[in-house]
Amino acid sequence: MATDPLPPSTTEPDGSAVVRVLSYNIRSMRDDREALARVIRACEPDLVLIQEAPRFFRWRKKAAWLAAHSDLVVLGGGAPAAGPLLLCSLRATVERTEDVLLPRTPGLHQRGFATAVVRIGGARLGVLSCHLSLQADERYEQAGLLLEHLEGWRAQGVAHAIAGGDLNDRPDGRTFRRLAGELQDGWATAPWGGEFTSVPADPHQRIDAIFATDGVEVLGCGVPELPGADLRAATDHLPVVGVVRVPGEGGGAV
Repeated sequence: MATDPLPPSTTEPDGSAVVRVLSYNIRSMRDDREALARVIRACEPDLVLIQEAPRFFRWRKKAAWLAAHSDLVVLGGGAPAAGPLLLCSLRATVERTEDVLLPRTPGLHQRGFATAVVRIGGARLGVLSCHLSLQADERYEQAGLLLEHLEGWRAQGVAHAIAGGDLNDRPDGRTFRRLAGELQDGWATAPWGGEFTSVPADPHQRIDAIFATDGVEVLGCGVPELPGADLRAATDHLPVVGVVRVPGEGGGAV
C-alpha cells in the first residue's frame, strides 16, 4: 500500500488529464460545516462526488455554501437527484448534467444518481455519484442501473467514466462485487492511504468506493491522512480520494 503523496492535478502534453476525485458522504451537513469544508479543501479535488447532500429547506443555499467554502462550484445533483451532489473545480468544463431518479421500493427512501459529462484538459469524462439502498435486493438492482448508465455513455462516445459513492455494502457483498466485476475498484487497483471508510471514530469497514471504467489509469485511491479532529467532526464517513489518469480524446479505450 502506497503512502507517498498522491500526484497533483495536471494536463499532460498528449492531452491526458491527471484528475483528483473525492467521494464523501456528508450527512446532510448536520455536523461541523467548517471542518467539512477544511477536509474537502485538504483533498485538493477536481471533482467531488457527494452523498447525503442537503435535500430540503434551502438546500441550494447550503450546497452553494459548501462549494464556496471548499473553493469549488456546484456541478449538479442535490435534491433533484435525491441526495447525491457533484462539485467541481474551475478546471472542469461542463458538457452536460443529468439528475436520475431510480425506481423506488414502497416504504424505502428515494434514491438517485447525480451525473455529468465534463472535459478536463484534452480528456472527456463521465462522472456519477450514488448512494445505494440499505435494502439488499434494491441495492443490487441499483448497481445494475449504474452499470447501464455508464454503458449508455460509452454508446454515446463517452469512453471513460468515474463512479463513486456510499454503497452500503462491503467488498464481499454481492452489490459491491457486481460493480467491481465490471469496473476498476480504486482501492483494490492502486491502494493508497487508509482502507476503511466507516466510522471515523473507529474505522472498520469499507462501504464507500471510487470505481473507474477500463482505459482510465488509477494512480492511487484510499482514505487520506488528515487531522483526526476534523474527520470526526465533519460527518459520519471518511473521505475517499482517487487520482486517475484519463486519456485525451483519441487515446485509450473506445
